[in-house]
Amino acid sequence: MMSHGDQEEEADLHSPEEMESLVLDDPPNGQSHGRNGQLSRPVTINYDPLLSSSPSYADRQSPDSPFDSFLEPPSYAEAIFTSFDSSSNGRDGSPDFSSTSNALSSEFLSISVSDPQRMDELNNSLVPGGSGYYTYLITTRTNLPEYGGPGSEFGVRRRFKDVVALSDRLLESYRGFFIPMRPDKNVVESQMMQKQEFVEQRRVALEKYLRKLALHPVIRKSEELRMFLEAKGSLPLVRSTDVASRMLDGAVKLPRQLFGEPTAAVDLQEVAKPAKGGRDLLRIFKELKQSMANDWVGTKPMVVEEDKEFLEKKGKLMDIEQQLSDVSQQAESLVKAQQDIGETMGELGLAFVKLSKFETEEAIVEAQRVRAADMKNLATAAVKASRLYRELNSQTVKHLDKLHDYLGVMLAVNGAFSDRASALLTVQTLSSDLSSLHSRIEKLEVASSKIFGGDRSRLRKIEELKDTMRVTEDAKSRAVREYDRIKENNRSELERLDREMQEDFTQMLRGFVLNQVGYAEKMENVWENLAEETRHYQKDHS
Repeated sequence: MMSHGDQEEEADLHSPEEMESLVLDDPPNGQSHGRNGQLSRPVTINYDPLLSSSPSYADRQSPDSPFDSFLEPPSYAEAIFTSFDSSSNGRDGSPDFSSTSNALSSEFLSISVSDPQRMDELNNSLVPGGSGYYTYLITTRTNLPEYGGPGSEFGVRRRFKDVVALSDRLLESYRGFFIPMRPDKNVVESQMMQKQEFVEQRRVALEKYLRKLALHPVIRKSEELRMFLEAKGSLPLVRSTDVASRMLDGAVKLPRQLFGEPTAAVDLQEVAKPAKGGRDLLRIFKELKQSMANDWVGTKPMVVEEDKEFLEKKGKLMDIEQQLSDVSQQAESLVKAQQDIGETMGELGLAFVKLSKFETEEAIVEAQRVRAADMKNLATAAVKASRLYRELNSQTVKHLDKLHDYLGVMLAVNGAFSDRASALLTVQTLSSDLSSLHSRIEKLEVASSKIFGGDRSRLRKIEELKDTMRVTEDAKSRAVREYDRIKENNRSELERLDREMQEDFTQMLRGFVLNQVGYAEKMENVWENLAEETRHYQKDHS
């Protein structure tokens, strides 16, 4: 019987870490044969960080482990960490919906984020080191002519605020495009998590975001991204007026717009930008009124969305988004189930290892030792199968994570469609203003014509309204051009999305299926070998 100390030691070996530290038997002659008799080269399996946050299993191994002398040196040939699809998702580590042809073309823009360093903001803190931020080294390699041509490599340090400024500028300058969404600034999460863990997660998120931008056929060549990646020191991108300042400017300008300066009612420089920026409060109020009239009053606006094909595609994309959400949830369930099977199989193997060890050390009759040897074979097979499940799960995560990526793409799609709706609302509002101005001028002209010689005050008012009308017509022309530009951007992006979703999902399904089949065959080999080793049981009972 085992002592109390032995029982405590054995109880500690239920963890998955101990399963990974186990060594497995070599097949005869130190070789492992696959299903078709091909030799597999033994390799060491490392702990997979995708499936757990535990420390490296190698760090937990002890030379005094009771299993090290019980099981022989390992052969991990049946559990080689590999992918059965040759593509490896070929996206330079950047899951995005950009075309595979982009990734394989002669032009490339490769971005990496590394070396986070803490910087103190002494101006904002009475205590040195009490307030600070992290900067990240952003390294770029490219052969794009916009960046200096072949062999260009450079690096800059940027903080998260610079990324926020870049994102804002891109969203403002490239309305109608499917601009990837930047990582959120989660203050609560940063306070709750270990500081280094949060910094590393942010580094990974920033790298993923910048690589998505680098894969976009328009954004990758934009001046905004080029300056972000190349400019040394402080960025011109940071020179942006905050929301409070824009609202204050709008509040100052509003009384003049309402009373003193009719021609200032429309800002020609602002009509090509979304009203929500707050620079023109009168425009915000007018567009809100127009939106309410569209939704509640039931009167048909003078300008409506007439692209039936676009409306149909928009509706289908909304349906696809819901379907992606459902499939993504099921993919998470599959990953969890495969992980549970792997862990359970590993625990089964550990249990048989302990039972076999007990039978060997405490054997009273020879039959116990024979039985122990068979149980050791079963334990070895179960541990190998557990490792295979873990590796299969890593490949499953790699391929099905594309579903999560496309949910992020749908956020960008919704943003581009919102740009279109906002631009259309501006055109509708200006059209309504023109109609109202025209009606007011007609009424004043009729009233003035009834007075002999005309009414000078009414005539002066008519001229002011005509000036306002001319400015409003210019503004509407600009708004229509901006609306048409966004429509064209939507059109080209929808074509790209349709083409690249086909490519990405075909690649995803191919990789998922091939790895399911490949690892299933590996597991089958493990159990077939065990069945061969235990074939004598059938003879014993015949």
